[in-house]
Amino acid sequence: MTDRSPTMEPRRPLVATTLFLALAVTVALPVILLVVWSLSGRWSYPNLLPDTLSLDNWRQVLGDDGIGRATFNSLLIAVGVTLLTTALALPTAWAMAKTPMRGKRALELFILAPSIIPGIVVGVSVGQVLLTLGIAYTTFGVILVQTIGTLPLMIRLMTASFETLPDELIHAARSLGAGPLAILHRLILPLAVPGLMAGGLLSFVGSFEEFDKTFVTGAPVIQTLPTKLYTYLDPYSLQFPLAAIVSLILLLPVLVVFIAAGRIMRDDLMAGGMGKL
Repeated sequence: MTDRSPTMEPRRPLVATTLFLALAVTVALPVILLVVWSLSGRWSYPNLLPDTLSLDNWRQVLGDDGIGRATFNSLLIAVGVTLLTTALALPTAWAMAKTPMRGKRALELFILAPSIIPGIVVGVSVGQVLLTLGIAYTTFGVILVQTIGTLPLMIRLMTASFETLPDELIHAARSLGAGPLAILHRLILPLAVPGLMAGGLLSFVGSFEEFDKTFVTGAPVIQTLPTKLYTYLDPYSLQFPLAAIVSLILLLPVLVVFIAAGRIMRDDLMAGGMGKL
């Protein structure tokens, strides 16, 4: 029998209102300001709204060939990072979830290490290696260095997903004559799809917004949307309306991905994966 305190019911509207206000301040307000800035022809202090509104800034940005190349590079690199992260994370996560081993906790901390080191530090340290290998300032080099940042979370999520798979199910499949490839293709991967999708979406978003490592190892040869945004925020040539438009372009696929993620992610899987971070 559930024991509910009589004081809890009146508090629910207050909690909901507080959450909606927090959401409006942290999410909606910045987006609205970006939209207003992108349409502003001139906005001078102390006016609360721009003096003029127009689509000239949008025409200028959308007519810039550099934005098109940066968008293509961002999408190409994000897809490459997601595929490479998935390929590396699957066997590692399976071993972490299903293989008894000594020093497992130390290995988990080692895997987690790249996610707690600042991206600029990773970029500088790996940049020399990429130069030696001759792949610095290339798309492949940027994909490699970004994968260092997305791999820990993907491994955590997939480990949490694999840990939920009952061993008895795999033993039953083996006893019925299923080989390793059949078990992987028909049993493990279908059951791991939610974790795979969640990790893939988060890897895509993490790569699409990544700046530090890309700037160190790829710019100015490889331009992505975040590095392009930096050129508009240069204090010597600050163009805030154009920067607002690039920010909105950056935000659009992220919103789409997170709406999709909200429909497919399992709360227990996310809690399990995030709880280990």
